[in-house]
Amino acid sequence: MSTLQERLAAAYPADALGGIRRGIEKEGLRVLPTGGLALTPHPLALGSALTHPLITTDYSESQLELITGAHKGVLQCLDELTEVHQFVHHTLKDNGGELLWASSMPCGLPTDETIPLGRYGSSNIGRAKSIYRMGLGHRYGRRMQTISGIHYNWSMPGVTSEQYFSLIRNFRRHAFVLLYLFGASPALCPCFVEGREHGLQRMEGGSALYLPHATSLRMGRLGYQSDAQATLAVSYNGLTGYANSLHEALTKPYPAYETVGIRNPGGDYNQLGTSLLQIENEFYGTIRPKRTVRTGERPLHALRERGVEYVEVRLMDLDPFVPVGITAPTMRLLDVFLLHCLLADSPPDTPAEIAELKHNQHLTAERGREPGLQLSRNGQKVALTEWGTDVLAACEPLAAALDATHATGDYSAALRDARARMAAPHRTPSARVLDSITQQHGHSFEAFARHQSEAARDALLGLPWTAEQQARYVALADESIAAQKAIEAADMLPFEEWREQYMAVKELG
Repeated sequence: MSTLQERLAAAYPADALGGIRRGIEKEGLRVLPTGGLALTPHPLALGSALTHPLITTDYSESQLELITGAHKGVLQCLDELTEVHQFVHHTLKDNGGELLWASSMPCGLPTDETIPLGRYGSSNIGRAKSIYRMGLGHRYGRRMQTISGIHYNWSMPGVTSEQYFSLIRNFRRHAFVLLYLFGASPALCPCFVEGREHGLQRMEGGSALYLPHATSLRMGRLGYQSDAQATLAVSYNGLTGYANSLHEALTKPYPAYETVGIRNPGGDYNQLGTSLLQIENEFYGTIRPKRTVRTGERPLHALRERGVEYVEVRLMDLDPFVPVGITAPTMRLLDVFLLHCLLADSPPDTPAEIAELKHNQHLTAERGREPGLQLSRNGQKVALTEWGTDVLAACEPLAAALDATHATGDYSAALRDARARMAAPHRTPSARVLDSITQQHGHSFEAFARHQSEAARDALLGLPWTAEQQARYVALADESIAAQKAIEAADMLPFEEWREQYMAVKELG
């Protein structure tokens, strides 16, 4: 028996592996049949973006977010994600024929100020969600917020907050493995970087901008990055230190954002607050510790009071080659990888290591498939493929343990495929994206992504869809609209008073 299996047996209940739960939040832009961003309101037939449990919006009114529950089975989770997609596509088909964009990097975008912010109605919480997005636009620009990805939420019975932070530290150390294996955004539309310095190359004979060995531009310097947040060196050595780091970022005024102000001279809101982070969700990271919040509760308060409940993996690109953006083998590999992160030795992080990991992330995002590329590990150079191969090799006994739990060979098969891909960069999604753009789509990122979006729509519309399924989703939409109206009717406080209460330091715990 391996050391990792011994740790698993010693530290967790016998049925812990069977109790692993995973859920997915999948973002995607609504686009016109021509490939431009849809500027229409969130379709009423989809329900209320404020209160629907499965269908909401992320940054923009045009950016759908499709959510599953937490499932013990990979296929059950994928089935629910597929069914939600089916309802959305049937609705969009009847709503002017809009598409759901299949790529993480956005479609053709209008001018920055024309990208519509998410709207959530007239309640205090609905207004706050829109003002938060207005603040993100002022701070980072609206284009950056139209990038889409998949968040993978994961938990296992018996894991303590301390152990989840141990997992998070190892995840951050080895995140390059996932960027290499699953990154799928090596190219983008020129509109995304218009007016910015970017260092990308233009494809000869076409319009796409790219880097030849990139894996995930979304997770590189052009993606979810900010100079302001670069000053945050958040430690993941435990809940207290992590919470204190966030607390400071949520309460300490930031001069550039003080200049923007909470309200403009006309009285309209620019942002929720002037600290480095308006609210907890503004903190960008490849993985987050999470706890379900109660009505009106701040996420940091929930974490401090009740500890970590699950982790949210945030670095996964949409897979543009599959209709719902992720496959069952990818989910199984994530399960194995996260289990390895939980059980392997996880020394405390340091400011030097945090800086090193950020450097590794950028290198992998922008040059991950470059032959011989070296990353930095504890100050020493090591080949990305050598280190990645070692990490995946160490996962073998855990894949076998998951196979035994579920009476399958699928986890080991997913791991074998990942190990083969580590040695064959041309098989990675990022390489396949570039190959498809150059060979089949006239060196146009937009033509490639639109083709994949149409293929995903056709595949999902071609699946069986019963009257009972339709009725169930229509009922969910109707219930969500009624729930939003009830929230709006129940509001008693003027918005500014509500905002001051919600943003008060004491609410952070």
